[in-house]
Amino acid sequence: MLGFHILSGLLILPLIGAAFILCLRGDGNKVHSNARYAALATTLVTFLLSVAAWFMFDPASADFQLVEQKVWISESIRFKLGVDGFSIPFVLLTTFLMPICVAASWHIEKQVKAYFACFLVLETTLIGVFVALDLVLFYVFFEAGLIPMFLIIGVWGGKRRIYAAFKFFLYTLLGSLFMLLAAIAMYWEAGTTDIPTLLQHRFPVEMQKWLWLAFLASFAVKMPMWPVHTWLPDAHVEAPTAGSVILAGVLLKMGGYGFIRFSIPMFPDASVYFTPLIMGLSLVAIIYTSLVALMQEDMKKLVAYSSVAHMGFVTMGLFSLTQQGIQGAMFQMVSHGLVSGALFLCVGVVYDRMHTREIAAFGGIVNRMPNYAVVFMMFTLANVGLPGTSGFIGEFLTIVGTFLQFPRVAFCAAIGVILSAAYALWLYRRVMYGPLVKPELMSLSDLTRRELAVFVPLVLLVVYYGVQPDSILNSFQVATSKLLESLPNVQTAMLTLQ
Repeated sequence: MLGFHILSGLLILPLIGAAFILCLRGDGNKVHSNARYAALATTLVTFLLSVAAWFMFDPASADFQLVEQKVWISESIRFKLGVDGFSIPFVLLTTFLMPICVAASWHIEKQVKAYFACFLVLETTLIGVFVALDLVLFYVFFEAGLIPMFLIIGVWGGKRRIYAAFKFFLYTLLGSLFMLLAAIAMYWEAGTTDIPTLLQHRFPVEMQKWLWLAFLASFAVKMPMWPVHTWLPDAHVEAPTAGSVILAGVLLKMGGYGFIRFSIPMFPDASVYFTPLIMGLSLVAIIYTSLVALMQEDMKKLVAYSSVAHMGFVTMGLFSLTQQGIQGAMFQMVSHGLVSGALFLCVGVVYDRMHTREIAAFGGIVNRMPNYAVVFMMFTLANVGLPGTSGFIGEFLTIVGTFLQFPRVAFCAAIGVILSAAYALWLYRRVMYGPLVKPELMSLSDLTRRELAVFVPLVLLVVYYGVQPDSILNSFQVATSKLLESLPNVQTAMLTLQ
């Protein structure tokens, strides 16, 4: 069973857990407690199953592995699952963050069963995006994830939750409609929606450009890239803490994954043609949104704009089309999933106590919450890319890879590293240090055992991947080499852009 159906098991388990929670009868505290423990148990078992898939995966092979398939809509449109070096780390990232989201949501009292059921359904759709080996199936999972995330923001969010939920839904849905049109055109051209087959198909150059732009419309919104990023701060501010964690930790990575799965390997000529566009948008995202982050007075908004800036490094590294740049971009997405998720959890800790995220409302809380100050500092340093943390590896490799092709772009992007240190350390200083004079801060309590249990795994992984990045980089290495070998004329074309 584990040998052949492990990926379908990853999709089915969360759905079983969600159905079980919804079938619980009653509305009392006991039922709510049972729903919480059922969600935690489901996500933990799913995580263990993904760990089993990780150990079964052979990083020395660039082929798709653990493949499962059966006829779905037609012989050419199948329910086909599989993983390669680009996708398996994101499956593990998703299943790792979900138990953390459940534990961070222990205080939820409003419609508890529906809340945890939404998260479990969301887990299935997220995993499905990374394991789908059919373009139609990928699109279904890609779009289906909007529904539980829309409900999480719209039902359990803040005061402007309805506005933020609809803005998130409409932005991402509109962008994805262009991808649907592109998928139909690809089916007409290639006669199949099988992703491994499409990777071998050579689309006409002019068609590549239109298909590339259609996929860009979807992936740029999802990441999000400047200037279609405006939905993200609103969604983060209004979403519950766990919603922000999974939004920044996994949902944004679907855009970067889409670029490496579809745009670059399937439309290589168009990718080279539009590289100047991507580099320009990436630089604006890195520098402009970092400056915007410096002006924020809301902690969540600052971290949200920080995410846009870090995703700029990802797109820059991917379209450098170098071994270092692509590996760095993929590593950056994994690292950012851990670090940004942890930062939103840090914001959630003080929000639960103070019911405000205004930076001006804090100051000197290191005197009341020393353990929290240590944890917050660890993730702040990782966010600015301090050597010894996972944040350094991704940013360093993306800059090195970009420098090999576009030295001036890499130089300008390095300014973003300085700006990230400015806004992150500015936030930390204003919240943690200074005199403790505000009366409402005098009663703050330090991290509870549950909160420590949430943060400790994240701290350990951020440090471990900072000093031992090979465990993730090895997964990307062979897949990246195969990708670049399949694009023999790309490097020559890139030289004309320098």
